[in-house]
Amino acid sequence: MKILITGGAGFIGSHVVRRFVNLYPNYQIFNLDKLTYAGNLANLKDIENKENYYFIREDIVNRESIMALFEKEKFQAVIHLAAESHVDRSIHNPLEFVFTNVVGTVNLLYAALKIHRENPGHFYRFYHVSTDEVYGSLGSTGMFTEETPYDPHSPYSASKASSDHFVRAWHDTYGLPVVISNCSNNYGPNHFPEKLIPLCINNILHDKPLPIYGKGENVRDWLYVEDHASAIDLIFHKAKPGSTYNVGGHNEWKNIDVIRLLCRIMDRKLGLPEGTKEKLITFVKDREGHDLRYAIDSSKLQRELGWKPSVTFEQGLEKTVDWYLNNRDWLESVTSGTYMKYYEEQYAKRFDQ
Repeated sequence: MKILITGGAGFIGSHVVRRFVNLYPNYQIFNLDKLTYAGNLANLKDIENKENYYFIREDIVNRESIMALFEKEKFQAVIHLAAESHVDRSIHNPLEFVFTNVVGTVNLLYAALKIHRENPGHFYRFYHVSTDEVYGSLGSTGMFTEETPYDPHSPYSASKASSDHFVRAWHDTYGLPVVISNCSNNYGPNHFPEKLIPLCINNILHDKPLPIYGKGENVRDWLYVEDHASAIDLIFHKAKPGSTYNVGGHNEWKNIDVIRLLCRIMDRKLGLPEGTKEKLITFVKDREGHDLRYAIDSSKLQRELGWKPSVTFEQGLEKTVDWYLNNRDWLESVTSGTYMKYYEEQYAKRFDQ
């Protein structure tokens, strides 16, 4: 099978690309990535010379280039992970999220449908990887299921909800074989340090403040990235066209408790007295429209396809910290650019307020 994986140089995408390249040597894996600040080919250094791996630098917003690429390669499947994904950035620059997450997805759907129509039986499926944020916010109880109505609150989640709807529309209207999965917060190796866990790991190593929105009471379900990649593998190969699966780690934690646990782990691994790094915790002005709680019910995925998380949050966080401590060169290289300066400036404004 000839598979196009979009966003394959990013955090989740690199783990999916690596898994497919290594587990399926008879597949041809094409990694298409724009290589924005969060896309890094160093994430895939270990497989870059594999015979079944190919890299293409392209922007999914460029419709003509995408159509020409599909016409040339005649892909049999797409696993679509390319997206702008950071909520804070979507608040400051929503249009960028509309272009990449909505227009880019529709461009890929157009190209996939053309191949599907011109080569009956050739195109296997279009797999769209989405987020639990499309469902909105939960109270203190309950969980998101595949039947939960969409209620996005941020420009990011609105753009992902829109792309989900377009993917389903291409299935219902044109008969394109599609599947969708909506996942909870991912964490693990190779994560660009703008999200909570990698940001705080980097700040701990540099004795910088650990910025926590509000009082740190927002709750998230945490999914280890390699567990997510294994779920994507199963869904890609076994899900019925038109189906949707939620993917969650069954690890609900308040943000403040996540960072306190992270500080304890870092203190131990750095040989410091317990409580040393926790002193860096600093509460900042809350994010606009900050959803209180996300929780994913992934029982459908477990029941129908046999998937389950392989690690607890505590185990996964230990593995994550170990990776960052053992790969400080990678961390230094990705934090030395202009984007991190911009990001730190945004947080500085919240400290001032």
